[in-house]
Amino acid sequence: MSIRAMEKRDIERISELERELFSSPWSQEDLLYEIENNPFAQYYILEKDEIVIGYIGLWFIDEQCQITTVGVAKNFQRHGYASQLLDFVFEKGKEYGCTNVNLEVRVSNHKAIALYEKYGFQNVTVRKDYYADHEDAYLMIREREG
Repeated sequence: MSIRAMEKRDIERISELERELFSSPWSQEDLLYEIENNPFAQYYILEKDEIVIGYIGLWFIDEQCQITTVGVAKNFQRHGYASQLLDFVFEKGKEYGCTNVNLEVRVSNHKAIALYEKYGFQNVTVRKDYYADHEDAYLMIREREG
């Protein structure tokens, strides 16, 4: 198991996972922009036996770490891989001196919400019509410990 920086060669696979996992997936163009042009962005992939099974996107802005997207292939879910990605984020956040980690999650994504709550994220507000299909999102924040 390894986590490494996302590269251009990974975009097609990540785009496949986005379409498999989400009703409003990021496009290949969006992902390429993030890794090549967004100065705040850092994207990482999770590999198992040289197969990309998960990924996470982060923005580091001042003292905040924003999780922009996270996913694990359906046939690898419920094996602790999302937890590994979150642990990685918390280490990166500590390295960058972030005071908190935040994210938006669909109000209907109960499985993800439960995982985030397990990791100490708290629902702080609702973002109305956040997604293209007009579904609301919860803004969830985890403050840095200590």
